Amino acid sequence: MTALGFDVLGLDLATEADRIAERLREVTARVLHRRGLVVAISGGIDSSCCAALAVHALGAGRVFGLILPERDSSDDSAERARLLAAHLGIRTLTVDIAPALEAIGCYAERDAAVRRVLPEYGEGWRFKIVIDGGMHGRINVFRLLAEDPQGGRHERTLPRAEYLQVVAATNFKQRIRKTLEYYHADRLHYAVVGTPNRLEYDQGFFVKNGDGSADVKPIAHLYKSQVYAMARHLGLPERVCAAVPSTDTYSLEQGQDEFYFALPHRQMDLALWALEHGRPAAELGEALGIGAAHAQAVYTDIANKRRTTRYLHQPPVLVDQTGPPPSSPCTCGREGRQ
Repeated sequence: MTALGFDVLGLDLATEADRIAERLREVTARVLHRRGLVVAISGGIDSSCCAALAVHALGAGRVFGLILPERDSSDDSAERARLLAAHLGIRTLTVDIAPALEAIGCYAERDAAVRRVLPEYGEGWRFKIVIDGGMHGRINVFRLLAEDPQGGRHERTLPRAEYLQVVAATNFKQRIRKTLEYYHADRLHYAVVGTPNRLEYDQGFFVKNGDGSADVKPIAHLYKSQVYAMARHLGLPERVCAAVPSTDTYSLEQGQDEFYFALPHRQMDLALWALEHGRPAAELGEALGIGAAHAQAVYTDIANKRRTTRYLHQPPVLVDQTGPPPSSPCTCGREGRQ
Protein backbone atom coordinates (compact mmCIF):
# COMPACT_ATOMS: atom_id res chain seq x y z
CA MET A 1 0.00 0.00 0.00
CA THR A 2 1.45 3.36 -1.04
CA ALA A 3 1.73 6.24 1.41
CA LEU A 4 -1.39 8.39 1.67
CA GLY A 5 -1.10 11.74 -0.11
CA PHE A 6 -3.06 14.20 -2.20
CA ASP A 7 -1.92 12.45 -5.38
CA VAL A 8 -4.70 9.88 -4.84
CA LEU A 9 -7.14 12.59 -5.94
CA GLY A 10 -5.48 12.91 -9.34
CA LEU A 11 -7.79 12.60 -12.34
CA ASP A 12 -7.49 12.31 -16.12
CA LEU A 13 -9.41 15.55 -16.60
CA ALA A 14 -9.85 15.37 -20.37
CA THR A 15 -11.23 11.84 -20.25
CA GLU A 16 -13.48 12.67 -17.30
CA ALA A 17 -14.84 15.84 -18.92
CA ASP A 18 -15.75 13.87 -22.04
CA ARG A 19 -17.32 11.09 -19.97
CA ILE A 20 -19.48 13.55 -18.02
CA ALA A 21 -20.47 15.33 -21.24
CA GLU A 22 -21.53 12.06 -22.85
CA ARG A 23 -23.62 11.17 -19.82
CA LEU A 24 -25.23 14.61 -19.79
CA ARG A 25 -26.21 14.23 -23.44
CA GLU A 26 -27.67 10.80 -22.76
CA VAL A 27 -29.60 11.88 -19.66
CA THR A 28 -30.94 15.07 -21.21
CA ALA A 29 -32.16 13.51 -24.46
CA ARG A 30 -32.91 9.85 -23.73
CA VAL A 31 -33.71 9.68 -20.02
CA LEU A 32 -35.34 13.04 -19.30
CA HIS A 33 -36.43 13.83 -22.88
CA ARG A 34 -35.48 17.51 -22.54
CA ARG A 35 -33.98 19.98 -24.99
CA GLY A 36 -31.31 21.58 -22.82
CA LEU A 37 -30.10 22.39 -19.31
CA VAL A 38 -30.76 25.15 -16.76
CA VAL A 39 -27.96 26.02 -14.33
CA ALA A 40 -28.18 28.53 -11.49
CA ILE A 41 -24.72 30.10 -11.44
CA SER A 42 -23.60 31.68 -8.19
CA GLY A 43 -20.08 32.59 -9.23
CA GLY A 44 -18.74 29.72 -7.14
CA ILE A 45 -16.57 26.94 -8.46
CA ASP A 46 -19.22 24.18 -8.41
CA SER A 47 -21.96 25.91 -10.39
CA SER A 48 -19.33 27.36 -12.74
CA CYS A 49 -17.89 23.92 -13.44
CA CYS A 50 -21.37 22.47 -13.97
CA ALA A 51 -22.25 25.23 -16.43
CA ALA A 52 -19.00 24.64 -18.34
CA LEU A 53 -19.62 20.89 -18.46
CA ALA A 54 -23.17 21.52 -19.70
CA VAL A 55 -21.78 23.67 -22.51
CA HIS A 56 -19.14 21.01 -23.23
CA ALA A 57 -21.97 18.49 -23.56
CA LEU A 58 -24.69 20.40 -25.41
CA GLY A 59 -23.21 23.65 -26.68
CA ALA A 60 -23.84 27.16 -25.37
CA GLY A 61 -27.12 27.49 -27.27
CA ARG A 62 -28.81 24.82 -25.15
CA VAL A 63 -27.66 26.00 -21.72
CA PHE A 64 -29.57 28.69 -19.79
CA GLY A 65 -28.01 30.40 -16.76
CA LEU A 66 -29.78 32.02 -13.85
CA ILE A 67 -28.12 34.58 -11.58
CA LEU A 68 -30.23 34.87 -8.41
CA PRO A 69 -28.83 37.34 -5.86
CA GLU A 70 -30.55 38.48 -2.68
CA ARG A 71 -29.94 40.91 0.16
CA ASP A 72 -27.02 39.03 1.70
CA SER A 73 -25.30 37.93 -1.52
CA SER A 74 -21.79 39.15 -2.21
CA ASP A 75 -21.59 41.61 -5.10
CA ASP A 76 -18.49 39.76 -6.23
CA SER A 77 -20.45 36.51 -6.57
CA ALA A 78 -22.85 38.02 -9.10
CA GLU A 79 -19.97 39.65 -10.96
CA ARG A 80 -18.14 36.32 -11.23
CA ALA A 81 -21.35 34.72 -12.47
CA ARG A 82 -21.72 37.34 -15.21
CA LEU A 83 -18.06 36.91 -16.14
CA LEU A 84 -18.55 33.16 -16.43
CA ALA A 85 -21.69 33.51 -18.55
CA ALA A 86 -19.93 35.87 -20.95
CA HIS A 87 -16.96 33.50 -21.14
CA LEU A 88 -19.19 30.52 -21.94
CA GLY A 89 -21.48 32.47 -24.26
CA ILE A 90 -24.69 31.29 -22.60
CA ARG A 91 -27.97 33.13 -22.22
CA THR A 92 -28.65 34.35 -18.68
CA LEU A 93 -31.33 36.06 -16.65
CA THR A 94 -30.70 37.89 -13.38
CA VAL A 95 -33.52 37.95 -10.83
CA ASP A 96 -33.23 39.62 -7.42
CA ILE A 97 -35.06 37.23 -5.10
CA ALA A 98 -34.93 39.55 -2.06
CA PRO A 99 -38.52 40.85 -2.47
CA ALA A 100 -39.88 37.30 -2.54
CA LEU A 101 -37.81 36.37 0.51
CA GLU A 102 -39.01 39.47 2.33
CA ALA A 103 -42.63 38.65 1.52
CA ILE A 104 -42.49 35.10 2.91
CA GLY A 105 -40.68 36.13 6.10
CA CYS A 106 -37.16 34.85 5.46
CA TYR A 107 -35.38 37.89 6.89
CA ALA A 108 -37.92 38.61 9.67
CA GLU A 109 -37.93 35.05 11.02
CA ARG A 110 -34.16 34.82 10.84
CA ASP A 111 -33.66 38.14 12.64
CA ALA A 112 -36.18 37.28 15.34
CA ALA A 113 -34.18 34.17 16.23
CA VAL A 114 -30.91 36.14 16.26
CA ARG A 115 -32.38 38.80 18.58
CA ARG A 116 -33.41 36.15 21.11
CA VAL A 117 -29.72 35.31 21.44
CA LEU A 118 -28.33 38.80 20.88
CA PRO A 119 -31.04 41.37 21.83
CA GLU A 120 -29.07 44.38 20.60
CA TYR A 121 -28.90 42.95 17.04
CA GLY A 122 -30.65 45.28 14.60
CA GLU A 123 -30.40 47.50 11.54
CA GLY A 124 -26.91 47.66 10.03
CA TRP A 125 -25.65 44.55 11.84
CA ARG A 126 -24.18 41.58 9.99
CA PHE A 127 -23.77 38.00 11.15
CA LYS A 128 -22.92 34.43 10.28
CA ILE A 129 -23.09 31.02 11.92
CA VAL A 130 -19.82 29.22 12.57
CA ILE A 131 -19.16 25.65 13.65
CA ASP A 132 -16.76 25.12 16.53
CA GLY A 133 -15.11 21.94 17.73
CA GLY A 134 -14.50 19.72 14.71
CA MET A 135 -11.30 21.49 13.68
CA HIS A 136 -9.87 20.61 17.11
CA GLY A 137 -11.25 17.10 17.40
CA ARG A 138 -14.10 18.09 19.74
CA ILE A 139 -17.89 17.77 19.50
CA ASN A 140 -19.33 20.41 17.17
CA VAL A 141 -21.39 23.31 18.49
CA PHE A 142 -22.82 26.22 16.50
CA ARG A 143 -22.05 29.81 17.38
CA LEU A 144 -23.41 33.15 16.24
CA LEU A 145 -20.75 35.65 15.18
CA ALA A 146 -22.15 39.16 14.66
CA GLU A 147 -20.68 42.53 13.76
CA ASP A 148 -22.34 45.79 14.82
CA PRO A 149 -22.37 48.93 12.60
CA GLN A 150 -19.28 50.26 14.39
CA GLY A 151 -17.30 47.11 13.63
CA GLY A 152 -17.53 45.55 17.08
CA ARG A 153 -17.65 41.76 17.20
CA HIS A 154 -20.14 39.78 19.29
CA GLU A 155 -20.18 36.01 19.74
CA ARG A 156 -22.84 33.81 21.31
CA THR A 157 -23.54 30.09 21.48
CA LEU A 158 -26.68 29.28 19.49
CA PRO A 159 -29.26 27.20 21.37
CA ARG A 160 -30.90 24.47 19.35
CA ALA A 161 -34.22 26.26 18.78
CA GLU A 162 -32.60 29.47 17.54
CA TYR A 163 -30.12 27.60 15.36
CA LEU A 164 -32.91 25.62 13.72
CA GLN A 165 -35.01 28.75 13.13
CA VAL A 166 -32.12 30.65 11.52
CA VAL A 167 -31.33 27.70 9.25
CA ALA A 168 -34.99 27.08 8.40
CA ALA A 169 -35.45 30.75 7.47
CA THR A 170 -32.30 30.94 5.35
CA ASN A 171 -33.29 27.72 3.58
CA PHE A 172 -36.00 29.80 1.90
CA LYS A 173 -33.19 31.20 -0.25
CA GLN A 174 -32.27 27.87 -1.83
CA ARG A 175 -35.92 26.88 -2.25
CA ILE A 176 -36.94 30.11 -3.96
CA ARG A 177 -33.98 29.78 -6.30
CA LYS A 178 -34.98 26.22 -7.15
CA THR A 179 -38.56 27.36 -7.87
CA LEU A 180 -37.21 29.78 -10.46
CA GLU A 181 -34.92 27.13 -11.95
CA TYR A 182 -37.87 24.80 -12.50
CA TYR A 183 -40.04 27.58 -13.89
CA HIS A 184 -37.49 28.29 -16.60
CA ALA A 185 -36.81 24.59 -17.13
CA ASP A 186 -40.53 24.01 -17.71
CA ARG A 187 -40.77 27.10 -19.93
CA LEU A 188 -37.87 25.99 -22.12
CA HIS A 189 -38.49 22.23 -21.85
CA TYR A 190 -35.04 21.95 -20.24
CA ALA A 191 -33.76 19.91 -17.29
CA VAL A 192 -32.35 21.36 -14.06
CA VAL A 193 -28.70 20.82 -13.17
CA GLY A 194 -27.77 20.26 -9.53
CA THR A 195 -24.33 21.49 -8.50
CA PRO A 196 -23.19 19.63 -5.34
CA ASN A 197 -19.70 18.17 -5.31
CA ARG A 198 -18.86 14.89 -3.59
CA LEU A 199 -18.18 16.45 -0.19
CA GLU A 200 -21.51 18.28 -0.17
CA TYR A 201 -23.48 15.32 -1.49
CA ASP A 202 -21.91 12.81 0.88
CA GLN A 203 -22.11 15.03 3.97
CA GLY A 204 -25.62 16.38 3.38
CA PHE A 205 -24.52 19.95 2.79
CA PHE A 206 -27.59 20.97 0.80
CA VAL A 207 -31.22 21.96 1.36
CA LYS A 208 -33.86 19.35 0.65
CA ASN A 209 -36.11 20.56 -2.18
CA GLY A 210 -33.72 23.49 -2.48
CA ASP A 211 -30.23 23.19 -3.93
CA GLY A 212 -30.55 19.43 -3.30
CA SER A 213 -33.30 19.14 -5.91
CA ALA A 214 -32.31 18.57 -9.53
CA ASP A 215 -32.79 16.36 -12.58
CA VAL A 216 -29.11 15.58 -13.04
CA LYS A 217 -26.02 16.14 -10.85
CA PRO A 218 -22.89 16.04 -12.99
CA ILE A 219 -20.19 16.56 -10.33
CA ALA A 220 -21.62 14.74 -7.28
CA HIS A 221 -18.88 12.12 -7.73
CA LEU A 222 -16.03 14.66 -7.88
CA TYR A 223 -14.11 15.79 -4.82
CA LYS A 224 -13.94 19.56 -4.37
CA SER A 225 -10.28 19.74 -5.34
CA GLN A 226 -11.11 17.77 -8.50
CA VAL A 227 -13.81 20.32 -9.32
CA TYR A 228 -11.21 23.10 -9.08
CA ALA A 229 -8.89 21.11 -11.35
CA MET A 230 -11.72 20.46 -13.82
CA ALA A 231 -12.59 24.16 -13.94
CA ARG A 232 -9.01 25.02 -14.86
CA HIS A 233 -8.92 22.23 -17.43
CA LEU A 234 -12.06 23.65 -19.03
CA GLY A 235 -10.37 27.04 -19.28
CA LEU A 236 -12.62 29.03 -16.97
CA PRO A 237 -11.53 32.57 -16.01
CA GLU A 238 -8.93 32.76 -13.25
CA ARG A 239 -11.24 34.92 -11.15
CA VAL A 240 -13.72 32.04 -11.10
CA CYS A 241 -11.10 29.34 -10.57
CA ALA A 242 -9.62 31.24 -7.61
CA ALA A 243 -12.98 31.70 -5.83
CA VAL A 244 -12.85 30.61 -2.18
CA PRO A 245 -15.65 28.20 -1.17
CA SER A 246 -18.37 30.21 0.54
CA THR A 247 -21.97 29.63 1.58
CA ASP A 248 -22.90 33.15 0.32
CA THR A 249 -25.92 32.89 2.63
CA TYR A 250 -25.17 35.17 5.57
CA SER A 251 -24.34 38.87 5.62
CA LEU A 252 -20.84 38.28 7.02
CA GLU A 253 -18.48 36.46 4.67
CA GLN A 254 -18.38 32.80 5.58
CA GLY A 255 -16.25 29.88 4.44
CA GLN A 256 -17.83 26.43 4.16
CA ASP A 257 -15.40 24.97 6.69
CA GLU A 258 -16.47 27.64 9.20
CA PHE A 259 -20.09 26.61 8.90
CA TYR A 260 -20.10 22.87 8.28
CA PHE A 261 -17.02 20.83 7.46
CA ALA A 262 -14.49 19.66 10.02
CA LEU A 263 -11.51 20.68 7.85
CA PRO A 264 -10.77 22.95 4.88
CA HIS A 265 -12.01 21.40 1.64
CA ARG A 266 -8.69 20.02 0.33
CA GLN A 267 -8.02 18.22 3.61
CA MET A 268 -11.64 17.06 3.79
CA ASP A 269 -11.30 15.59 0.31
CA LEU A 270 -8.38 13.45 1.45
CA ALA A 271 -10.14 12.51 4.68
CA LEU A 272 -13.25 11.34 2.84
CA TRP A 273 -11.15 9.43 0.28
CA ALA A 274 -9.12 7.79 3.04
CA LEU A 275 -12.22 6.75 4.99
CA GLU A 276 -13.89 5.32 1.89
CA HIS A 277 -10.74 3.36 1.06
CA GLY A 278 -10.26 1.96 4.56
CA ARG A 279 -7.12 3.88 5.44
CA PRO A 280 -6.42 4.07 9.22
CA ALA A 281 -6.98 7.34 11.04
CA ALA A 282 -3.32 7.38 12.08
CA GLU A 283 -2.27 7.38 8.43
CA LEU A 284 -4.63 10.25 7.65
CA GLY A 285 -3.33 12.15 10.65
CA GLU A 286 0.24 11.74 9.45
CA ALA A 287 -0.66 12.83 5.91
CA LEU A 288 -2.44 15.96 7.15
CA GLY A 289 -0.14 16.69 10.08
CA ILE A 290 -3.03 16.71 12.57
CA GLY A 291 -2.38 13.62 14.69
CA ALA A 292 -4.22 10.33 14.93
CA ALA A 293 -6.78 11.45 17.54
CA HIS A 294 -7.81 14.45 15.50
CA ALA A 295 -8.02 12.34 12.34
CA GLN A 296 -10.23 9.82 14.13
CA ALA A 297 -12.47 12.70 15.23
CA VAL A 298 -12.76 13.75 11.58
CA TYR A 299 -13.79 10.21 10.63
CA THR A 300 -16.38 10.27 13.41
CA ASP A 301 -17.65 13.66 12.23
CA ILE A 302 -18.09 12.32 8.69
CA ALA A 303 -20.03 9.32 10.00
CA ASN A 304 -22.21 11.53 12.21
CA LYS A 305 -23.05 13.88 9.35
CA ARG A 306 -23.93 10.93 7.10
CA ARG A 307 -26.24 9.61 9.81
CA THR A 308 -27.92 12.88 10.74
CA THR A 309 -28.45 14.03 7.13
CA ARG A 310 -29.71 10.71 5.79
CA TYR A 311 -33.20 12.25 5.77
CA LEU A 312 -32.09 14.72 3.10
CA HIS A 313 -31.36 11.86 0.70
CA GLN A 314 -34.66 10.09 1.23
CA PRO A 315 -37.36 10.14 -1.49
CA PRO A 316 -40.97 10.57 -0.33
CA VAL A 317 -42.16 7.55 1.65
CA LEU A 318 -45.27 5.81 0.32
CA VAL A 319 -47.60 4.02 2.69
CA ASP A 320 -48.33 1.46 -0.02
CA GLN A 321 -47.17 0.74 -3.55
CA THR A 322 -49.30 2.65 -6.05
CA GLY A 323 -48.14 1.03 -9.26
CA PRO A 324 -45.13 -0.43 -11.03
CA PRO A 325 -41.83 1.29 -10.27
CA PRO A 326 -40.28 3.52 -12.97
CA SER A 327 -38.61 1.46 -15.69
CA SER A 328 -35.70 3.90 -16.09
CA PRO A 329 -32.59 3.09 -14.07
CA CYS A 330 -31.89 6.83 -13.66
CA THR A 331 -32.23 8.06 -10.04
CA CYS A 332 -31.63 11.73 -10.79
CA GLY A 333 -35.23 12.86 -11.18
CA ARG A 334 -37.08 15.50 -9.20
CA GLU A 335 -38.45 12.98 -6.72
CA GLY A 336 -35.28 10.91 -6.72
CA ARG A 337 -32.41 10.79 -4.28
CA GLN A 338 -31.39 14.32 -3.33
